[in-house]
Amino acid sequence: MNINRQNLQGDKSQDKELVWFAGEVKTPPFSSEARIEAGYLLRLLQKGEFLSMPESRPMPSIGSRCHELRINDENKTWRIVYRIDKDVILVVDVFAKKTNKTPDAVIKRCQKRLKQYDAIY
Repeated sequence: MNINRQNLQGDKSQDKELVWFAGEVKTPPFSSEARIEAGYLLRLLQKGEFLSMPESRPMPSIGSRCHELRINDENKTWRIVYRIDKDVILVVDVFAKKTNKTPDAVIKRCQKRLKQYDAIY
């Protein structure tokens, strides 16, 4: 498992790093507006801000400290599943939301990735 780490404002040592699973979490075909919104919300999380509805909601079915960002795009609604750790914002998955319920396959995939990450870090 490859992990990518990035501090979007590299000189801000108090900011949390943004971490994702290289090769597993892929950048979706966001519109430029949705990409800007996602980047802005991730930056707020890095700065330690807590987001709530409608931008984000808790995902206890995946694990503790897990949430999903809700990104409305031109013709799709995207979800970015993330976990807030002490020192990082861990991006666990990105997917297009097609139903009201998060698919079981997404929940299981996220739980598996978190287990792998926690075993290493």
